[in-house]
Amino acid sequence: MDIFQYAFMQRALVAAILVGATCSVIGVYVVLKKLAFIGSGIAHSAFGGVALGFLLGLNPIAVAAPFSIATAAGIGLVSKKGRVSEDAAIGIFFASTMALGVIFVGLSKGYSIDLFGYLFGSILAVSTFDLWLILVLGLAVVGVVMLLYKEFFFLSFDEELAKVNGLPVQGLYYLLLTLMSVTIVVSIKVVGIILVSALLVIPAAAAFQLTRRFRNMMILSVVLGVVSGVAGLILSYYFNLASGATIVITATVIFFLSLAFSPKRRRIRLGLPSLNALRHEHEPRDEVEGHH
Repeated sequence: MDIFQYAFMQRALVAAILVGATCSVIGVYVVLKKLAFIGSGIAHSAFGGVALGFLLGLNPIAVAAPFSIATAAGIGLVSKKGRVSEDAAIGIFFASTMALGVIFVGLSKGYSIDLFGYLFGSILAVSTFDLWLILVLGLAVVGVVMLLYKEFFFLSFDEELAKVNGLPVQGLYYLLLTLMSVTIVVSIKVVGIILVSALLVIPAAAAFQLTRRFRNMMILSVVLGVVSGVAGLILSYYFNLASGATIVITATVIFFLSLAFSPKRRRIRLGLPSLNALRHEHEPRDEVEGHH
């Protein structure tokens, strides 16, 4: 643990913990609502916002945040109002925002090495300002999720029932896309635009293999996300590897381990009753597998 005597490693450690936790919280809804492709589209659209920030001489994260939120809203509007399939809408915005990013880079004076860091992550270069930005935005995302915990729960498992119960389903959907956008933007400095969608999905997918309870899935997802971030950071330091990529690979290894030791898979192999048949009566709405 002597590597954390260095200030840049201390900042990187805090960033890995904050990003791992924030991505894992939102990742639960991404996995349950099957929004992984949208997450990937929003992540790549952030490139346009980052490039615009460099072109204007502004903080790339500050520009990428509203840019990504606007993209997420555009995907939602086109897919729901424009009679275009969701995957087509994602493809349209994915390509167009990346193309805008390329144009903005071309208009910039020369090629900035910092832009490469946003593409592939540069956790070791995280500054104190970056940490405060990640902390504030991360707390805002988690705070909204906790405030609307029951509403998002309904939205994830039974959208029609949520609508019948008077919940503003459409507004909640757009709010969830906004939270995804903010989470992606605060994470690209750590793992990069190319890899951030993986960190948004993998810890939650691993947690889904280990529990059938929504609350437990949320807690496990956060634990696995933080472990992936910290372990990946340490491994990248000692083996001189790219930090963002190592964090994602670590999370992937954890996923396959959870898949191998999943109680769900074990019950299927042994021919035992499914978890859906054995759910507890005390928290029927917290059943993950039964509703997924």
